[in-house]
Amino acid sequence: MELDNYSTREKKDAEVGFIKKEKFDPFTERKVENPTTDGDTLTHLLKACLGTGILSMPCAFRSSGLALGIISTIVISFICTYCAYILVKCAHVLYYRTIKTQMSYADVAETALKVGPKPFQIFAKPLRIFVDVGLFVTQFGVCIAFAVIVATNFKQVVDYYQDGDFINIRYFIAGLLIPLVLLTLIPDLKKLAPVSMIANIFMLMSLLIISYWLIKNLIYHNYKNSESFQWIGIKENQTLSIFWYSKYSQTFSITIFAIEAIGIVMPLENKMKSPKNFIGPFGVLSQGMILVTIMYIIIGLLGYLFNPISEYPMITLEMPMKTSDCLESILAQAVRILVGLAVFFSFCLQFFVCLDIAWSWIRKHISCNPKSANYILRISLVTTSVFFGIICPEILPLIGLIGACCLSILGLLVPVIIETITYWNDDTIVWRILRTMKNIFITIIAALAFYYGTSDSLNDIRLHLFNIN
Repeated sequence: MELDNYSTREKKDAEVGFIKKEKFDPFTERKVENPTTDGDTLTHLLKACLGTGILSMPCAFRSSGLALGIISTIVISFICTYCAYILVKCAHVLYYRTIKTQMSYADVAETALKVGPKPFQIFAKPLRIFVDVGLFVTQFGVCIAFAVIVATNFKQVVDYYQDGDFINIRYFIAGLLIPLVLLTLIPDLKKLAPVSMIANIFMLMSLLIISYWLIKNLIYHNYKNSESFQWIGIKENQTLSIFWYSKYSQTFSITIFAIEAIGIVMPLENKMKSPKNFIGPFGVLSQGMILVTIMYIIIGLLGYLFNPISEYPMITLEMPMKTSDCLESILAQAVRILVGLAVFFSFCLQFFVCLDIAWSWIRKHISCNPKSANYILRISLVTTSVFFGIICPEILPLIGLIGACCLSILGLLVPVIIETITYWNDDTIVWRILRTMKNIFITIIAALAFYYGTSDSLNDIRLHLFNIN
């Protein structure tokens, strides 16, 4: 991701181009400045997946019930992980076919079609453009959302001590500009690993506090309200559902868009010292997604058990700062501060995807002093994202709509298209049929994600922007 990697990737690939194809190994020939270890990559992956989406998992469980919520989280996580796996696996296959050592997501998409069956080749360039634009818009939207979320969490704590809403949230967003600019000047993913670790620590601390608060209240209220301990929620007449289908679309959309992190997959693989370790049964991707899935289930389960009929979209809103219990007030404030800090330090990882794509668009037009141009681009992108947050703090529903449209296609549909075409000429008839059937199933999942995600996002826009009940 650093400047040298931007400007010399093609040169390094050309240097190994003379090697005979049968002797070419893209992983030994790859030359990366400041490569990341498996631990660094796992840290970044956890940070990419452990965002604020995990705080909405109780809402997902309320829309599906206990058993269906757990099963859905596991299945959806597996599908998202599998799509990321086949994207990287196809990239590794295409490295050998094209004698290249690195590819971005857009490179993989274009190359798969370009070297695939002739009828698909005319779609190579359009698919590349779609992937690049879709990823950029989605990740740039995430950056805007992160700025608003950080400001919102800090503002809630400040408002508590001011006993009122006296400071406009726009001032909080504007105050983030200089710190975010400094954060995004970190040159590469290797040097960014400690920042991702800090973000993970803050998020883990907030999740531990939330879990402690939920368990404490569950135990206290259940023992208080019944002679025997029963997991029935903290209020009387609150019963738990095991399977509930009527609002399952909400569970589906919340879970899939909370876990999905396809945009960061290829940048992480491209920077690894041992890229083969990224995939496989016990690879970095599998390890990270197993940990993420477990944490998502724990928070979703505890939040649902705590209040099965809550209407709050995020579990942090269940924790009141204004309460007679001093400890609960302190915990509620601490969670908001920790979540704000975790999201703040996560900004740079999401930003690097935007930077990678934007720099690939303009680097060929930079003839002198590319390092200065790269820093100017960084500052410009951060300033623009903060500016959008300032002029429209209510932009989150619109960003959700963009994410629902793009992530359902980029995270699920495009990887299976790439896989189908990459292996089309190599598969036997039987394997081709089986692979096609499997990918049709994932395509249906992608279509459902697109439909449910856009429907929920349009409803949020209707409620937030137009104030219609």
